[in-house]
Amino acid sequence: MATQSGLRYDPSAAYPVTEEDVVYLSADGAVRYARVYQPDGPGPFPVLVSVHGGAWSGGDHTNNAVTSGPIAASGVVVMTIGLRVAPEFPYPAQVQDANLAIRWARMHAEEYNGDPGAVGGIGYSSGGHTLPLAGMRPADSRYSAHELVDPTPAKLDWMIVCWPVIDSHARYEVAKANNSERLVTNTEGYFLNEDAMHEGNPQELLDRGESVAMPPTLVIHGTADENVPVEHAERFAASYAAAGGSVRLEKFEGEPHGFANEPGEAADRMVEVIKQFIAEQVNA
Repeated sequence: MATQSGLRYDPSAAYPVTEEDVVYLSADGAVRYARVYQPDGPGPFPVLVSVHGGAWSGGDHTNNAVTSGPIAASGVVVMTIGLRVAPEFPYPAQVQDANLAIRWARMHAEEYNGDPGAVGGIGYSSGGHTLPLAGMRPADSRYSAHELVDPTPAKLDWMIVCWPVIDSHARYEVAKANNSERLVTNTEGYFLNEDAMHEGNPQELLDRGESVAMPPTLVIHGTADENVPVEHAERFAASYAAAGGSVRLEKFEGEPHGFANEPGEAADRMVEVIKQFIAEQVNA
């Protein structure tokens, strides 16, 4: 990892945090913001691009404040991005947005006392589908369709996925079996057809043996998740490791989908797991 001289990350550190909303995307008549959580300290700090969930059909840059704030307070510049959403913007729109955000984060990192050589990502739920696609296919010409003046690569130095829709087609089948009309409708509204659910599918990238980037990965999942069965996360972690990737699966016993969306002991514990993982990547 080509970090700035002197970059170290102490997960036990505590800094005041300021928040700023900035435009990172203006395309196809859509403007989207990034909320930048900036630690007030000497830095340089690692950078974390945060991708929200919402079944590809909701959410914005204000999501996941429960975890973004505390992670930033430990000395991480967190950039929580708003995505274009379905059905107005179908696949691969959100992956394009994440690809741009990763490049934007590297390009602007130093403005926020961040290190452009230490940029990771975190995705929640459907964001845990979007982020891996961006991270595993950083040079895909479809995904890099948004132009940026600086030729900064969309490479992730590490990625974290929380209760991820890591196998989009398998979760579609689960939603149909559970008569979850909202999830079925939202999945169809984003992908438009089952062929796209298979093509744009992190699990199936590995199943097909595609040549993909494999940043070190942390997978977080609750064992009581009825939205995305924990078996999906287990299978992805096993496949990622078998393909030669570095991956860790942290299972939270008895916790449901989105268990850290609200303050509480589980959210606090998850933040500590994430901080330790980032420390291992940055300080290696």
